[in-house]
This record gives sequence, structure tokens and C-alpha cells, in this order.
Amino acid sequence: MVKRIGSTYRKSKFKIQQTIRERGKISLSRYFQTFTQGEKVGLKIQGNVTKGRFHPRFHGLTGTVTGTMKGLCYEVLIHDGDKEKILYVHPIHLLKVQ
Repeated sequence: MVKRIGSTYRKSKFKIQQTIRERGKISLSRYFQTFTQGEKVGLKIQGNVTKGRFHPRFHGLTGTVTGTMKGLCYEVLIHDGDKEKILYVHPIHLLKVQ
């Protein structure tokens, strides 16, 4: 057996990394934003917040908020290929989609 080298985010550091203009303090309105049931949201990892983060494989996908919450995180339904998956995501990692 070979020894596994690196962490789980080893190959996705650049996906999580923010541009120079996005760095700095996070606005509180983004941190405390609310969503309603059936609303479409985009999944975008906020690199400097680890709470409620999802796997980087789902970064950039669009999902639907199902309405139920676990603590401060929203339940988001996404389609991964032909499967439906449920993610629990903090609102800081969600963007409203028109």
C-alpha cells in the first residue's frame, strides 16, 4: 500500500481561494441572508469560512432550498448526474439566483 499524501482539499485549493478583490471582511448581510422554500441558489465556497462548508466537488452548482434548516445551515437539494443529493450549507456559501 502507498501512503496517502496531503489533505482532502489538496487538489482544490485554487477553487476555494478568493481573488484579491474578494478578500477581507465579509458583510453581515451576506452572513445573515435568508432563503425561502423552493428558492434557487448557487453554491460558491467562501474560502475564509469553514463553518457549513460543502465538498468542493459541488462548487459552482445550482440547487434548490427545501426549507428545512439544521441549526444555522440550509438544506439544499442538488442534482449530481442522475442522483439527487442533499447538502447542509451555511448561508455564507450561498448566492441568490434570479
